[in-house]
Amino acid sequence: WKMNGVKKEIDGIIDILKAGPISADVEIVVGVPAIYLEYVKNNFPSSVAASAQNAYKVSKGAFTGEISPAMILDIGVSWVILGHSERRNVFGENDELISEKVVHALDSGLSVVACIGEKLEEREAGKTEAVVFQQIKAIADKIKDWSKVVVAYEPVWAIGTGKTATPQQAQEVHQKLREWLSKNVSQSVAQSTRIVYGGSVTATNCKELAKEADIDG
Repeated sequence: WKMNGVKKEIDGIIDILKAGPISADVEIVVGVPAIYLEYVKNNFPSSVAASAQNAYKVSKGAFTGEISPAMILDIGVSWVILGHSERRNVFGENDELISEKVVHALDSGLSVVACIGEKLEEREAGKTEAVVFQQIKAIADKIKDWSKVVVAYEPVWAIGTGKTATPQQAQEVHQKLREWLSKNVSQSVAQSTRIVYGGSVTATNCKELAKEADIDG
């Protein structure tokens, strides 16, 4: 939930998740600020997993303010989100750094939500496919085992802006991404890898988005 929430508010989120109901067919992973990861992990219902929102590309060192996959695993958390649009566009993380972080997290034993997505000017210029293909290629070139990878398509122009890609717009990009994986990685990876959508998703539009064939969450 980005850089939001103090314990009083977090307890309210935990209560909602405990109340459910949560379908056994759905895997729920919640991105938590690092300072609250252990608290949330220890208080979530067993059917909900906590995830770090970021991690660095090495296990330890003089990298003030960063956290490592080793630290995340040490407190019993098994997920991390990497390459989120805010990491790319606010904090300047490039494709190469993100790919290095993804590989190190996977090699350390974490499951990774790897995020990709285009900015508004890129979409309006007809560059959506070129941008997301470049971003996924940087990651795919270094991944050996896809079993712990979830790809998240998050168009930057639809995050926190109130603008949402229509289900059809989102499905089109998800389909193209799956075709790219099939052509450039393998058909089995393309079929088994979950591609989820993020970008102003609400309780109102999530069901319509989820009905699309290539949107897995």
